Amino acid sequence: MEKPTILVVEDDADIQQLVSYNLIKSGFNVTCADSGEDALRLLDQEEVDLIILDLMLPGKNGFEICSLIRSDQEHQQPPIIMLTAKSEEDDIVTGLSCGADDYVTKPFSPRVLIARVQAALRRKPETMVEDQEEDQESIAIHSMLIHRGRHEVTVAGEQIHLTATEFTILEQLSTRPGWVFTRQQIIDRIRGYDYLITPRAVDVQIFGLRKKLGKMGNYIETVRGIGYRLKE
Repeated sequence: MEKPTILVVEDDADIQQLVSYNLIKSGFNVTCADSGEDALRLLDQEEVDLIILDLMLPGKNGFEICSLIRSDQEHQQPPIIMLTAKSEEDDIVTGLSCGADDYVTKPFSPRVLIARVQAALRRKPETMVEDQEEDQESIAIHSMLIHRGRHEVTVAGEQIHLTATEFTILEQLSTRPGWVFTRQQIIDRIRGYDYLITPRAVDVQIFGLRKKLGKMGNYIETVRGIGYRLKE
């Protein structure tokens, strides 16, 4: 099996070397970029399976680079883990709203970072393990079609481009229309039981999902004090 390739976008040489060393030791291929602009050029030239993106970069910062990657639907959309010295809730929420799938704050444990990388790769749509009760390849509801294998969502025949996190949330809600999922259930499905994330970050993901779905987004209903459901 071919080793996954990780793109490390980090301008601090010591941190770049530390991250690269631990990734290579864990069996990954690694390519590096010293700036966001270099990272964008690399993405035009080669396929990567995941991006570790520093927030504080020369030139465009990590938020801007993440947004540019997610807005470019002609190119690949690998999972993005944001690596940042900022741990304030607003920065975390901003990163997730820009399209990041995960975040790790500095100083960080290399073991934790590797575990997050492995978890993000497992969550990639093409490698996602489905529950027995959800073994159908596609889900059709209202005018929306969700194809698990191809990680595609279409509304009235028009393709909607979602991040891996948004796709997983929509898939979860659509498997049981009318069923209310708590914010914690959504966090557990996306991140795993040991993942530290605030309910507010879930709300940001739902907001972005509704916006991308347009009128279909109105079917995602907020159940006050509990969570969310997809109307039948």
